[in-house]
Amino acid sequence: MTDALQTTEFPPAEDYLGRLNPEQREAVETLDGPLLVLAGAGTGKTRVLTTRFAHILLSRRAFPGQVLAVTFTNKAAREMRERVAQLLGRPAEGLWLGTFHALCARMLRRHAEYVGLTSSFTILDTDDQIRLLKQVMEANRIDNKRWPPQGLMGVIQRWKDRGLSPERITPAEDSEFAGGRARLVYADYQARLVRLNACDFGDLMLHVTDILRTRPDVLAQYHRSFRYILVDEYQDTNTVQYLWLRLLAQKDPAQFPGQYPGGANICCVGDDDQSIYSWRGAEVENILRFEKDFAGARIVRLESNYRSTAPILAAASALIAHNGGRLGKTLRPGRNDSSGEKLLVASVWDSDEEARTVGERIEQLQRDQHPLSEMAILVRAGFQTRAFEERLITLGLPYRVVGGLRFYERAEIRDAMAYMRVLNQPADDLAFERIVNVPRRGVGDAALQALHLEAREAQVPLAMATLRLIERGTLKGRVREQLTLLMAAFARARETLARAPSDAAHVRVVEALLDETGYTEMWHRDKSPDAPGRLDNLKELVRALADFESLGGFLEHVSLVMENEENAGADRINLMTLHGAKGLEFDTVFLPGWEEGVFPSQRTLDEGGNKGLEEERRLAYVGITRARKRAIISHAANRRIYANWQSAIPSRFIDELPEEHVEQAGSAALAREQRRTAPPVFGGQFPLAARRPRTVEAPTFEAWEEPPRPKRQGSIAVGTRVFHQKFGYGIVRSAVDDRLEIEFDHAGLKRLLDSYVEPAASAS
Repeated sequence: MTDALQTTEFPPAEDYLGRLNPEQREAVETLDGPLLVLAGAGTGKTRVLTTRFAHILLSRRAFPGQVLAVTFTNKAAREMRERVAQLLGRPAEGLWLGTFHALCARMLRRHAEYVGLTSSFTILDTDDQIRLLKQVMEANRIDNKRWPPQGLMGVIQRWKDRGLSPERITPAEDSEFAGGRARLVYADYQARLVRLNACDFGDLMLHVTDILRTRPDVLAQYHRSFRYILVDEYQDTNTVQYLWLRLLAQKDPAQFPGQYPGGANICCVGDDDQSIYSWRGAEVENILRFEKDFAGARIVRLESNYRSTAPILAAASALIAHNGGRLGKTLRPGRNDSSGEKLLVASVWDSDEEARTVGERIEQLQRDQHPLSEMAILVRAGFQTRAFEERLITLGLPYRVVGGLRFYERAEIRDAMAYMRVLNQPADDLAFERIVNVPRRGVGDAALQALHLEAREAQVPLAMATLRLIERGTLKGRVREQLTLLMAAFARARETLARAPSDAAHVRVVEALLDETGYTEMWHRDKSPDAPGRLDNLKELVRALADFESLGGFLEHVSLVMENEENAGADRINLMTLHGAKGLEFDTVFLPGWEEGVFPSQRTLDEGGNKGLEEERRLAYVGITRARKRAIISHAANRRIYANWQSAIPSRFIDELPEEHVEQAGSAALAREQRRTAPPVFGGQFPLAARRPRTVEAPTFEAWEEPPRPKRQGSIAVGTRVFHQKFGYGIVRSAVDDRLEIEFDHAGLKRLLDSYVEPAASAS
């Protein structure tokens, strides 16, 4: 050891070890061999990890630079560094402590030549990655309209997360994206990166893992350097992170006689019951197979929870016990004052009542001096926040959306609102300028400058200037064609609003406008992970529009909502998704929307099967264990989803909560009756399908799709062959009033208004 380390006055072991419970102390003092610490929610995971780090240094088992400590976030790394320094009584210098990518970047700078780079390589940001990929796609003559670059980048990054360089991709691992040429583009993209002396974020781990695989001398160097490895949140590791850790940890004892008597000195801390990030590549199997990967591994279970009351812990433990893929542990209260309220399961008539009930409960708690900042509303999906945001605004209760924007501040909502503003007020130049090239219509700087020049010279709004330039033929080519279609779409929408007698006309028209202008299609084509959520938000916006008698009334309402300024220093309610709540805790947690199809998510069940169901259950477990004193679950008998009222069935997760720790409130009899009459969930031929709700009132708001046609009396008959300017020829499959369902020859099934198609004979 260094002289500084030998002469430093260290705190007595009992000072820092005496603060630990027996389980925590065992995890800290087990220093030889592989160790898995299963740390349940609220059991002191961070304390164990940092104390173990400090104990290794204080017991003189290793120099600071001989410990590799890996976290998932920079914040966690900073906290660990600060806590270790506090325990040491001095700044911790020379540590290999950081996130996976930060540590790999440090390693890659040292060995860049092995992958064709120099140590001064550049790490590209997202925009630069997409720009480079577009160039590669163009060189390979791949249509980036049919195959969006963002989607192809998603395929490439998933390969990198699985540790697959282009030459390692087998036919089984290949993708059909880009007509089966994704692997070829990936190889060209990687070659371009090397020529640029650059790498993207995914390359940091991929390159280092490849170097460790192929360069035994480099691997041996790190085996000699790192005597101990500490890993936080091991349940969230993806495949390439797992491979990197395993390469560094699995040492040959013959090469290090007497140094590693128990095998690899790797300690992984995590909770298999809180693995909720499979959608971004996390593999829960990594933690489940720890004992197989590291022979002789010990497992220490941290089960004493210092956060929540006994009823909350009992309910959470009973719920997660229904999962089969877990190592198993049971949370128990670690505090002396752990008795408390039972979980409250509130059944309400509909989603509007749910928002009112939550608001009333918050007001009641506030009157009892409960801080708003110690309350949280945790939803399964981002679109659910809107109803609660508006209710909180109505009540004058300050709130903040954690980990995201408020509903009306999201980019896709602002875009859609701009379309509505132009529809309602053609002179709204700010709104028109926002959407004139969204989605892309070829309106570049020159075309936009021409629009502004015409608007100034003629003293007319931008929309009118656009029409004037189209009529004069000033605009050419694709720009003229696309803007003609855009202006025609607005004209048709205004005409329909002016003559439609239906109360829901503005809803139908707005939905059709977003479809017809290609805005919703833009997000359907987007293959990024957040695209489905953006589509859900757009559908929720249309649902909100149905609550108002007119488009103008809705726009005025949103303007007032947006004026609700938030005070950054104020006591505010926390509103977030369940995924965003991991790692946080609150005195009171509201868990709304516990219904089949909403939670568990129908999309997750469809895509993930039983594996998806178990992750949804882990998400429910995370939600419940965020609460210190009280957890309030709610479900609605009826929920309006995207303008359709549907009868909703309580989530199967409610059935799995132990009755002795649950209190029913609201229309409990109605909830129990629904459960009795619901089809079986876990039996039958398709046990994973959600218990699908029955539509009790479903006014459909389908979209029309192209230029206006003369108004006809009555709908076109089923079986009629029709023509549509954009979609071509098709057959009418169903007709209800003026709404048609048409199977087009090339565009597939579409729902349109009858005034926008013609019988094929008259159109020819």
